[in-house]
Amino acid sequence: MQHKNVKLFAITLFYIGLTGCQTNSLKDIDGNVYKTLTIGTQVWMAKNLKTTKFNDGTAIPLVTDNTAWEALTTPAYCWYNNNKTANKNKYGALYNWFAVNTNKLCPTGWHVPTNHDWGTLTVYLSKNGYDYGGSRSDIAKSMAATSGWLTDTTAGNVGNDQASNNSSGFTALPSGYRVKDGSFGSVGYSGNWWSMEEDAGFVWSCGMLYNYSVVHNFAYLDKQKGFSVRCLKD
Repeated sequence: MQHKNVKLFAITLFYIGLTGCQTNSLKDIDGNVYKTLTIGTQVWMAKNLKTTKFNDGTAIPLVTDNTAWEALTTPAYCWYNNNKTANKNKYGALYNWFAVNTNKLCPTGWHVPTNHDWGTLTVYLSKNGYDYGGSRSDIAKSMAATSGWLTDTTAGNVGNDQASNNSSGFTALPSGYRVKDGSFGSVGYSGNWWSMEEDAGFVWSCGMLYNYSVVHNFAYLDKQKGFSVRCLKD
């Protein structure tokens, strides 16, 4: 997979003493209900966000036209391939950075995770036996869903032996993305989730690929990209 204007490095790991996993549920302002998952001291949505409104009730503009999407400097969302019927319930919505940056995208009491938040999650998994084969960095399989990814032949990669994935319950799906020019790609290949992070004009996401065993942070200059969102409890 190629990305425009991208810097890549492995997630910085922050160790905190964490214990336990539990499940519950959460409702967004549209009435969509999500399972939630406690991993260590964090409580995550166990599915991608699919709200069409901010938590103050304001509608998020749905933008389907490619030219209009590319020109955006304001919040917007879409469904993968502009196909709500096929993709809303499975993958959730794709949001641009401007929607994330409002701090009103997640339900009240929840937020889009920072890089530190993602790091806390990956450290808990690597420190508590969710890694593959004793390699502390290879925790993507423990987060990835047990189906839907492209098939890969390398042991330890997300797409290999998918039935053994998702020991953490995070259930990450390869929901793809929308790039700046409005085109869609990478369903089955990758999952990409926004981070609430900006640095020197770059904006950040967390991602995993079917043919990799690690979870990465990616940085972009294109704030028009459409990525998935997982919310984290405050």
